[in-house]
Amino acid sequence: MRKCLLVVAIISLGFKANAQVDQKASYDFIERVIAGKSNLFAVEAIPQQNGKDAFELESRNGKIVLRGNNGLSIASALNYYLKNYCFCDIGWNGTNLNLPATLPVVKGIIHKTTPYQYRYYLNYCTFNYTMAWWDWERWQKEIDWMALNGINLPLAITGEEAIWQTVYKEMGFTDKQLDEFFSGPAYFSWFWMGNIDAWGGPLPQHWMDSHKALQKKILERERSFGMTPVLSSFTGHVPPSFKDKFPGAKIKRTNWDAGFPDVFILDPDDPMFETIGKKYIEAQTKEFGTDHLYSADTFNENVPPTNDSTYLDGMSKKVFNSMAAADPKAIWVMQGWMFHYNNKFWQPQQIKALLNAVPNEQMIVLDLYSDAHPVWNRTEAYYGKPWIWSMLQNFGGNISLFGRMRHVAADPAIALHDPESKNMRGIGVTPEGIEQNPALFALMLENVWRDNPIDADKWVANYAQRRYGQVNSQAGEAWHMLLNSVYSGGLTEGGPESIIVARPTLKKYIDRVLTKLDYDPMQLAKAWTLLINAADSLKQSDGFQYDLVDVTRQVLANYASPLQQKMAQAYQNKDQQQFKLYSSQFLELMDDMDALLSTRKDFLLGKWINEARANGVTDKEKNLYEFNARDLVTLWGDKESGLREYSNRQWAGLIKGYYKPRWVMYFGLLDKSLSTKTDFNAEAFDKQVKDWEWQWVNKHDNAYTDAAKGDAVEKSKQLFAKYNAIILGTR
Repeated sequence: MRKCLLVVAIISLGFKANAQVDQKASYDFIERVIAGKSNLFAVEAIPQQNGKDAFELESRNGKIVLRGNNGLSIASALNYYLKNYCFCDIGWNGTNLNLPATLPVVKGIIHKTTPYQYRYYLNYCTFNYTMAWWDWERWQKEIDWMALNGINLPLAITGEEAIWQTVYKEMGFTDKQLDEFFSGPAYFSWFWMGNIDAWGGPLPQHWMDSHKALQKKILERERSFGMTPVLSSFTGHVPPSFKDKFPGAKIKRTNWDAGFPDVFILDPDDPMFETIGKKYIEAQTKEFGTDHLYSADTFNENVPPTNDSTYLDGMSKKVFNSMAAADPKAIWVMQGWMFHYNNKFWQPQQIKALLNAVPNEQMIVLDLYSDAHPVWNRTEAYYGKPWIWSMLQNFGGNISLFGRMRHVAADPAIALHDPESKNMRGIGVTPEGIEQNPALFALMLENVWRDNPIDADKWVANYAQRRYGQVNSQAGEAWHMLLNSVYSGGLTEGGPESIIVARPTLKKYIDRVLTKLDYDPMQLAKAWTLLINAADSLKQSDGFQYDLVDVTRQVLANYASPLQQKMAQAYQNKDQQQFKLYSSQFLELMDDMDALLSTRKDFLLGKWINEARANGVTDKEKNLYEFNARDLVTLWGDKESGLREYSNRQWAGLIKGYYKPRWVMYFGLLDKSLSTKTDFNAEAFDKQVKDWEWQWVNKHDNAYTDAAKGDAVEKSKQLFAKYNAIILGTR
């Protein structure tokens, strides 16, 4: 998982590259985006430009003409018009669609051609850290957002488990044997990637059936826009009972080193490997169709058994043959994460052996982490393979303000024009989680229709205007400060976390809760001041409300660290009075953060839990899904899990209902040790807190609401009045 992988592929031949524009579908799309306005637009078709997607804009007879070579280009034309002529913005966390009464005229003809043949979206992890409980309504909104932003290569792995059920049952495996294989819905990403079996299960049949049907809707809609979805393939992961059913098979045990039992991988040398791979793609194609793109990675954070080039070459050929046996047009999609994650193993000789075993046009590599740790520039651009420059963000679905905006603004175009980038075919957005840091994603996707670097300073000023619906000098200045602080992130695996989400400690940080800031927190505090000052003018903007809450949250989350250290110092000094003062202030800060986050649906634990429960049709199913939802964002496993807090979230409900009680328990024991002048029993606390956490994960008490409450702007102002002077005093 650390960090999750993702796979994508691109094909240069064989796509329906010049898909027809479906007039009805395009008008239906416009109506979904701006209800009641579709009659103000005309939709027309134009051909691709030099094999690339293109769109045009023009005013004619009182209407805005949107032209494109497919539905995706039509959608991109609409988005370009809304952003650049109406100063509107469509995003996850606040949308501004206050169109002028009369639509602005387009002078002349605006023509745009993308320099990138492929624009990839999603990460295996996104399907769980954010999308685990999505229904069709939510998926439809996301696919529309993808189309607006020019994405044409979405990873599409919903419903994969239903195909595996078909394949393995045809091979004679029983439901009981498969119950020991399939994970719960919140853990599919790591089941699909061959890291874990069964955790969070057993998986109900209703889930299999309903999500197979959901995947068909997703694929139909994506393809209707002219997108080419990336499906899955066989990487060797087999049920634990496989070794008993086929005792002669070459199977190796492997372990992800994250506290879960071994999983079983069928060796590509075994003749059954190609047979199963062929069966899977045939069954998948029967249900879902195909665009000939298949993700596959046999070494997700696992080291191969040998670094021998002959072995790696042979293995690579066999994995590809398992696809090509069912689909001669198959393109192997390989992600480059392992070349970064296990870079000591993957030296040039090993990488070449793996890549060169497959023809160039039948393998695509996703450079997963180009914005921080590019691999293309130390592998001769993947030795000639087509590859995609990608932005990896938001590890574990955490919500810290974070990003490398200036790199995202400039580096894709710089790489595109670098002779050393060779066969760079596109750009990608590959987050572990979404629905946070919307500006970062919007900036990255600004690259889709241009081939020159973006001026990040000008862009954030324009973004603030679009998002808030008006020019506001203080908001513009605040965004400039955000660009140069939280959005000038270092080479860390995501943003810094707050000490409040850690299992209680006197230390500044613990494993998976790293609190070191790589920016000046006073710059963020100044941006907060500017947004507060702009609040009366901008408070009607939904996007502004979200941003104000998010910045307030981050300022308070940062302040928790010096406050916790004051508490720790008081305890170490055996100053009980000061200890009680700082520990009570720390708990009060958590209550304040919870109340703040309660004002926005974006930050509610109850929304996450209730959406999970909504997928079940029986109480047993609903309770299973709630366990999955609670466990993923807390323990990420059992009570001894080494991955706890990996997917921590600063959410209302989670702060007051989970993080705070742990600190209350801890402070009570520390206070008792001061009162009795005895040593703190860390071992006893460890057992006590683990038991409490496990009980919380297994609750079904309907304790958390999915309805926002309170006024986001007023609550932010109250907390500013309470904390600003104190925080500035911590300089």
